[in-house]
Amino acid sequence: MNNAELLALASQRLYPNYRPAPFVLSRGKGCEVWDVEGARYLDMAAGVAVCTLGHAHPAYVAAVSAQVAKLGHVSNWFYNEENVLLADELCRLSGFDRAMFCNSGAEALEALFKLARHHFFGRGQLSRTRFLAFDNAFHGRTMGALSLTGTPKYREGFGEVAGVTHVPYGDLEAVRAALTDEFAAVVVEPIQGEGGVLPAPEGFLAGLRAACDARGALLLFDEVQTGVGRTGAWFGFQRAGVAPDAVALAKGLGGGFPIGAILTREALAEALPPGTHGSTYAGNPLGCAAARAVLSAVATEGLVEGARAKGEHLAAGLRGLVAELPSVCEAERGVGLLRGLVLAPGWVARDVVARAAVAGLLLTGAGARVIRFVPPLVVTEAQLTDAVGLLKATLRAMASERGG
Repeated sequence: MNNAELLALASQRLYPNYRPAPFVLSRGKGCEVWDVEGARYLDMAAGVAVCTLGHAHPAYVAAVSAQVAKLGHVSNWFYNEENVLLADELCRLSGFDRAMFCNSGAEALEALFKLARHHFFGRGQLSRTRFLAFDNAFHGRTMGALSLTGTPKYREGFGEVAGVTHVPYGDLEAVRAALTDEFAAVVVEPIQGEGGVLPAPEGFLAGLRAACDARGALLLFDEVQTGVGRTGAWFGFQRAGVAPDAVALAKGLGGGFPIGAILTREALAEALPPGTHGSTYAGNPLGCAAARAVLSAVATEGLVEGARAKGEHLAAGLRGLVAELPSVCEAERGVGLLRGLVLAPGWVARDVVARAAVAGLLLTGAGARVIRFVPPLVVTEAQLTDAVGLLKATLRAMASERGG
């Protein structure tokens, strides 16, 4: 079937809660993907920071193929080898003591929500049920994660779990004023991804650690988008030099296979005893083998260090766009290979993303006016240069149509 035929079928059969681009992708290799009619696209979206190794990475394909031919799923009634080994590898890389698996970023945040409340319940501190989160944050679509999310439009029509206070991101004084002995935890992204690629201000994360220590609350990091090498460190908290009590991972961990995790200190190992939390698919051998293949390739191919160097190359290219097109582009920001191009007022990220796709460049928006680059970590500097060039041509064409 061609694009038109598949799109017509999709309009009849798929539930219409997404707004995909009007073409159907069928295969990929590295940082390139092709649609069913053979049109090529340069992928700077990586499935929204998921495809760490790009598409059809040989070691990833081999590991997943071998595992599915060996053992795919057994549930958590039984141990499986890949689960145990992945937990050990993540703890060694992060310095945490325990790992618990799930299937997505939202589930990881949901688990942290429950863990924090149950931790204090188990200690008899029954009033510690509240959470402090941040304006503009995004933590997921399940009810607990949605309640932590700091953009009200996501909660409209759904309500929220009671007990979450939001304050401005980066405002330590607001944190100190809001935080009381009723708070179980502060939940924060070291870089707000969906909210517009906003790195934490200097000293903010360390200040959160001090504020949590002063009040006896937990500090929980949402590293769903920043983990597994994307910022030029294995984890965002390592780059910041701040030690949270637990972190949530997903996206890039599985390289395309759905898997999430929480990593915790030993002091929290009793917070969710048997029977208090679980998931049928969590930690299945296939997902864990995929994640282990990702971790192995990231390490052996130097992709953490590469994210730093290639991120600077990308940043320089985006700063060039700001200089060349000041009426269209306002600023560049980000860390490693999580970068955003801030558009000038009056420009809409979704419109630019759609036009860039027509030109053969896949990007995503982050907030109303930010074009987000989250390419596979295997991207080359030449591909980043090509991507910036395609975006420049797109912006020039759109500006010309506006008479700019």
